[in-house]
Amino acid sequence: FGPDDFKAKSRDGLGDDWPISYDDIAPYYDRVDRLVGVYGSKEGRRNDPDGDFLPAPRPRCRELLVKKASDRLNIPCIPARLSILTKPLNGRDECHYCGQCNRGCATNANFQSPDVLLFPAQKTGKLAILTNAMAREVTVDDAGRATGVSYVDKTNGEDRHVRAKVVVLAASACESARLLLNSKSARFPNGLANSSGLAGKYLTDTTGSGVAGFIPRMIDQPRHNCDGVGGMHVYMPWWLDNRKLDFPRGYHIEVWGGMGVPGHGVAGGMHRYPPGGGYGRDFKNDVRRYFGTTIGFDGRGEMIPNEKSYCEIDPDRKDRWGIPVLKFHWEWTDYEHNQVKHMQETFRALVAEMGGTVFNPMPGKERGYGISNGGSIIHEAGGARMGNDPATSVLNAQCQAHDCRNLFIADGAPFVGQADKNPTWTIMALAWRTSDAISGMMARREL
Repeated sequence: FGPDDFKAKSRDGLGDDWPISYDDIAPYYDRVDRLVGVYGSKEGRRNDPDGDFLPAPRPRCRELLVKKASDRLNIPCIPARLSILTKPLNGRDECHYCGQCNRGCATNANFQSPDVLLFPAQKTGKLAILTNAMAREVTVDDAGRATGVSYVDKTNGEDRHVRAKVVVLAASACESARLLLNSKSARFPNGLANSSGLAGKYLTDTTGSGVAGFIPRMIDQPRHNCDGVGGMHVYMPWWLDNRKLDFPRGYHIEVWGGMGVPGHGVAGGMHRYPPGGGYGRDFKNDVRRYFGTTIGFDGRGEMIPNEKSYCEIDPDRKDRWGIPVLKFHWEWTDYEHNQVKHMQETFRALVAEMGGTVFNPMPGKERGYGISNGGSIIHEAGGARMGNDPATSVLNAQCQAHDCRNLFIADGAPFVGQADKNPTWTIMALAWRTSDAISGMMARREL
């Protein structure tokens, strides 16, 4: 995130400002970079801050074509920023361009929590992992301090409890909110750390929409390896002034396509290409000829938190372990719909600039201009927002519960708002900052 993302309300009056600034979290972004390895480039963009980057991989054929088109449309197209090693780091090998990042990485070049975080932490001898443990609630004593977590042993269904001096929830935004709401007691009848009534409230997700097109210039490409990581080498950060638009926040553009390893369904939709489909030898030749001629764009944008997007405990449904589940409420507003309309128009302009044809017609207002369903981008954030006022927030600036001083949250739940960037980088940096705060408090005997 950049400086503007933490103080959005101060800019346009919408949502709320975070109780911290970019400067508070910037050192932790750098620590995350050095720990997990992120490639990118120094661009000097104020609200897309540079990091401690590894060298970015070179653009591939389709990405060079996209870059030329975006330059002509005055849309910035710069090296992507992904947590994949292009140089060895901390005992991990650099990416060897097998292109299979989504299937796990045997060489640990692609960032994965088990290989980069959990297993190294285990080797210190200071981490014990309880597997097959389904957390039910955070327990508290009469003074309102957290005493531990009760959980179900999934191997036999038995209820168990683990005691702790400090409890940190990092179950993901929605599940951490669920734990708070399910942790009811005489002292916390509406759920733990919920005196504000805001646990589960102001839930957000990244907006999303996509367009793909057939690019004739990519026909009959010489067969080549399309060397690269299993993701994009370039992307387009937000570039416009929202004050001149009919929506208040921006989005970034992700690029896909090319001749990766063919998978199931690779020839699906061949009828949309010039031959119009076919059978036998001609069909196979068409598949070979048109394979790699599709280029697509996905937009990922910022949602403004609203009161109608939240989760609560479902009074009628429980999971297989007998734990009440969440019920979700969601509403996109005109802010998000207008933003996604702009995405669609931009993507179609890019395809046209490359001389291509879009596969599907522009979705209209009745379809929300093709906006994704809430939660489908899996960037849920909020539900236990941080703030300086206990009446309007669940956590303080250290991600410490206002109502329970030895309870912290270290996932997306503390987010006050989204941004036009993906949230994982900020979740990790914020968690590291919270960990430092906990260590300092314990050293000072404040917990």
